[in-house]
Amino acid sequence: MAEQKRDYYEVLGVGRGASDDEIKKAYRKLAKQYHPDLNPGNKEAEQKFKEINEAYEVLSDKDKRSRYDQFGHAGVDPNFGAGGGGFGGFDGSFDFGDLGDIFGSFFGGGFGGGRQSRNGPQRGESLRVGLTISFEEAAFGCEKEVSVDRVDQCPTCKGSGCEAGTTPEVCSQCGGSGQVQQRRQTPMGVFATTTTCPKCGGKGKIIHSPCKDCGGTGQQRRRKTIKVSIPAGIDDGQTISLRGQGNAGRNGGSAGDLLIVISVKPHAIFRREGTSVLCQAPITFTQAVLGGELEIPTIDGKVKYDIPEGTQTGTTFRLKGKGIPNLNGRGRGDQYVTVYIETPRNLNREQKEALKKFSQTLGEGNYEERKNFFKKFMR
Repeated sequence: MAEQKRDYYEVLGVGRGASDDEIKKAYRKLAKQYHPDLNPGNKEAEQKFKEINEAYEVLSDKDKRSRYDQFGHAGVDPNFGAGGGGFGGFDGSFDFGDLGDIFGSFFGGGFGGGRQSRNGPQRGESLRVGLTISFEEAAFGCEKEVSVDRVDQCPTCKGSGCEAGTTPEVCSQCGGSGQVQQRRQTPMGVFATTTTCPKCGGKGKIIHSPCKDCGGTGQQRRRKTIKVSIPAGIDDGQTISLRGQGNAGRNGGSAGDLLIVISVKPHAIFRREGTSVLCQAPITFTQAVLGGELEIPTIDGKVKYDIPEGTQTGTTFRLKGKGIPNLNGRGRGDQYVTVYIETPRNLNREQKEALKKFSQTLGEGNYEERKNFFKKFMR
């Protein structure tokens, strides 16, 4: 009865002033949510789906919406008006219109045209594993091995699932498509849905003599060790993709990929920023004052660098071309060395006296930063 029906605007979750686009958007969202093929056996979802379609049929039509706004459900009743034309000539068949666009991605084509056959080629799943390497291995590249449990084609039956000398039978109920279409008469007209074939379980074929090694699946899970070439310059968190090294596909489908996520161990001395290598190096008080040759570690080994006299803590020097190689193989980054002065400890009496005498020979002119600091403080 009309008086028992919910308000159409409430059904779609929009206000009475909603635009055509807002109504269409709300309808698409709800139609996807409650479509019977996505809720098999759910009577409540099926009823909501009917209600949603009925509401959209009225609110998407300018004339019907106008009559509904003015007279409510009575305005769109089949007996409304002298002509008794119902929903503008509704004859019992429903025009799904936008449903073809909505569900095309689910069913491999227009609405009611059937899902993409499970019996067709299906690509195998991609697999993901982690691999930890050292800082140097990431910088210069290396060869590694990873072990992964993956689904491979059964070598005995070559993926057919059948015992040697036998072949599968094409399912007589679905004709090999793996799906059957069901047509139901509803208040909105004839409604067609496509479901998995109950006889073959969607495979499109029936195996009477299954392969003993794989049980008729055509596949076996095996542990595989694969060699991986790590390119120079790879960084922590980056992924290497090995095409076709994932799970095997079905029915002639291609295999998935193996995705290797790289983790780089922290280094005791170096830190990386892009292609730059950063490190800190201690220098003695004498080296800072007089300058001199400093031996600095790099990822290539130790190098010698002349630091100027009067070097201050926090001074950074650049070693060109001593950083990380670019991942594309062109050039390298630089290394940046920040020095800090290590204060000597455990001085004996003689050393302390010598240091005091040396300090007495110094004046404010020898300490530029100290002098500037106190000048700012006095302002």
